[in-house]
Formats: sequence, C-alpha cells, structure tokens
Amino acid sequence: MDDRPVLVLGSTGYVGGRLVPMLLERGHAVRAAGRSVEKIRSRPWADNPRVEIVRADMHDAQSLTQAAHGCRAAFYLVHSMSHPSRDFAAQERDAAYNMITAASATGLERIIYLGGLGEDHDDHPLSKHLRSRAEVGRILALGPARVTTLRAAQIIGSGSSSFELVRYLADRLPFMITPAWVRTKTQPVAIRNVLGYLVGCLENQATAGHTLDIGGPDVLSYAELFTLYAEVAGIPRRRLLPMPFLSPRLSSFWVSLITPVPLTLARSLIEGLRNEVICRENTIRELVPQELLSCREAIRRALDKTEHEKVETCLFDVGSACMPEWASENDPDYAGGTRYEMGYKARLQGDPAKVWELIERIGGEQGWYYGDPLWRLRGFIDRLLAGPGLSRGRPSGQKSARVGDALDFWRVLDIDPGRRLLLLAEMRLPGEALLEFRLDSQWENAVDISMTARFLPRGLMGILYWIAMYPFHVALFGNMIQNISAQAGTHLYSGPERIRKKK
Repeated sequence: MDDRPVLVLGSTGYVGGRLVPMLLERGHAVRAAGRSVEKIRSRPWADNPRVEIVRADMHDAQSLTQAAHGCRAAFYLVHSMSHPSRDFAAQERDAAYNMITAASATGLERIIYLGGLGEDHDDHPLSKHLRSRAEVGRILALGPARVTTLRAAQIIGSGSSSFELVRYLADRLPFMITPAWVRTKTQPVAIRNVLGYLVGCLENQATAGHTLDIGGPDVLSYAELFTLYAEVAGIPRRRLLPMPFLSPRLSSFWVSLITPVPLTLARSLIEGLRNEVICRENTIRELVPQELLSCREAIRRALDKTEHEKVETCLFDVGSACMPEWASENDPDYAGGTRYEMGYKARLQGDPAKVWELIERIGGEQGWYYGDPLWRLRGFIDRLLAGPGLSRGRPSGQKSARVGDALDFWRVLDIDPGRRLLLLAEMRLPGEALLEFRLDSQWENAVDISMTARFLPRGLMGILYWIAMYPFHVALFGNMIQNISAQAGTHLYSGPERIRKKK
C-alpha cells in the first residue's frame, strides 16, 4: 500500500468525521485538514499515530497547497450549503479553483468528490444548490488530478441533515400540509454505503476519471419516506396534504421552526427536493461491490444509534471554531473598534472538580442554571430570525464538551479542562459575541469562578442591542454563579461581584 497520506478536506464534517476512522481501519495514513486544528484535535481519532493534522482554508490557496503537499489523493467533502452567504455558489466556485491550484502545485494524483444527484433540464432546472454541486465537479475535472465524482441523493444516517429533517417532522407533526414535492421520487443511500463507496474508490484505480451515481436499492417518494419512517419508528402513520401554493421559501421557514435544521440548510434541501434524484447508471456497483442497505434498514440503524446516543457525527458539527481576531487577549483595548465586556465573579470553597463538571455540562437538557424561560425566549426569537435557537442542544452521548461542539446557539471555541470554557455565539446578532467561564484555583478547596460576556457591535444596532441586553446579563450572570455553586455543593465565600465593564 502507498504510504503517502490521503488528504481529507472536511474532516470534522458529517461524512468526513466518519470517513477518517474507516480509512485508518483500512490501513491508510490520513492528513486531516480544516480551518481549526484545535477542532480536529478534539475528535476521538485525532491521537492515532497515522493521523496528521494540518490547517487549511478552502478560500486560501496557499494553505490548501501546503496541506496537499506530499499527499497522493484528496477527499473533497466541503460545501457552503449551510453558510448564511447569499452567494454560496461563488464561494464553492472559489474553493474548487483553489483546489485545482493546490493539485497542480503538489502533483496530487486523485481527487474524490462527493456531489449531488439530479439532472438539469430546460423545463425543470436544478436547484441552486444542486447546480452548484455539479459545477464544482466540472471545475475539479479541469485540473491535473484524476477526479472521481460520486453523486448521491439523501444520505440516511443518524445525525444527517436529511434524516433529521424527516425524523423531527414525523415525530412532531401527525398531520402535515406539504408542498407538491412530496410526490417527487428519490433514491436515498445509507451513510454506511456512502463511506464504503468513498473508500472503495480510493482503493480502485478503475474509478478514477469517472462520474458515478450512488444510491440505495429503494426508489420512493418523500411521502412514502415519511410513511416508512413512521412504520420503523413505531408511530402512527402521518397524514400528508400536498398543496401546490406552498413555496420552498415558506416551507423551509416552517421546517426550520419545527426541526433543528438551520434555515439556510433547510432551504437548500427543500429547493433540491423538487428535483427527481434517481441513479441513471449503476456502474459503481460493479467497481465497488458491497451490500446495499435498504431504506428501512438504514432508518432502523439510524434510530438505534440515536436512541442509544451513539451518533458519531451530526449536521451540527459543521461550523467555524476559529477565534475571532478582535477577541485576542494580546490586542490592546483600542484594537478592533468598539468592544464591550461585562460579567460576574465569585470565590467558592469546595471541590473545584464538581464546579467544573457543572460548567462543562451546560446547555441542552441541563439548561443554563438560571432564567431558563429567558433563554428559551431568546432561542425562540432567534429561530424566528433564522438562527439555530436552542434546538441543537448538546452533542448526543457526550458528557464532556469538545472544541467545535454546538451547545444550543453557542459553539465551543476553546476548552482547558478544569479551568476555561469559551463559547462563540451563533445566534442572530448585530455583532459578534463570546461567553467565557473561567475557574482559577486559589488555596486548597478554594476557587474563583467568573462569567464574562464580550461583544463586538456592528454599527448602531449593535450598540443598541448591547444596551438593551445589559439588564438581562446583570440578572443572569450573578444568579447563574450562585446556582452553579449550590449544585456543586460549594460555599459562596465572597461575591458574586460585578466585573468592570470595558469599552
């Protein structure tokens, strides 16, 4: 076997996070790339001696070239579908051309790209998302590396966006008014088979230079998919009433309120659902033979993993864990424009480990230790504004937080076990916000705890937002510290006292 590493772009995403351990099991050396090396290092496979971690930004050709240097092949598993930018197609185009530059400069031999199924017809054009995915495949093929493009429809697996959309809608709505696309035919594929095809293409040179359709053995409509899910989940059959006047925009807004799937992602998915996505050829089954899971079996396995909290990756893994430049502790106060800071601190007597355990468990079903109705109200408002709200909760089956994890409408930027937890706000804001929890040990069984919010406003609206939220911060932070102390069984020695606000 070739000892040169395989580059995985999108190594912490839904597919990439499951592909890396499979590659390692098959004996391949892996170079895992991403914008945040700390996020990659937090993955369970990161300490494997055959894993090399590098920083790479798809919109920085130089960093991408450095990441590809010395690699024999690359898996291209990145996309901009869940990003809020209106021009995600331009972002994907830029990333694809940068990949060509990196392949040319490093002599990369192969690229394996996971795209989307669907045919573009004059009378029934592809959605913007599917059209962009097809364009990326064509751009990659312009470079020197031999490209294998795998085209897939919905991926069925625990934590996948397609599966979670179906699961939440079916579980929560016994009756659904739907767009006419529920009659559109699709050919879902199990995540297990997607991974098998990806690795199989790497190991079979005959797949190089080809575009191959991948799908499961079943072709069914979305209405039939909802019915099948209800049967497997053991819930009553869902009633669907297709209405031709429901637009993808209106449908996606409704879906984002009912499910934790973000609005931008839901809109891309739903716009694509109007296109029939069925395999037009099955060459891949001869080149990479494997047992194809039926849609029923794929749903059953996904539900089993969800129930037992063994979801390896999920759609919420996609997100930046890079520190904002303005938040650097080394910058002077005047750098980065107007910045606000406020918080509370207190000194506790008791076991610091118990205090840290509560901080690390924050969010999700645990809640925020004070004012949960206020947090839920803020989450509901955020959902109305197309933000994530509190719907994401915490990662399934995890007691400890990891860099890159989504915690309600926050994302973990940094964690120093026992000392510091830093969160980046991903709710809709007129600016950028950080929330930091810090523990500083003093003498035996004494610890200082602090909660600090930092905010970089965007224009006048950002300044007004900070002023409006200030009373809520005052009410929340001190009480949160007191409740954390009480639940940890510690004694509040002094405080909580206000941290000086800076500007």
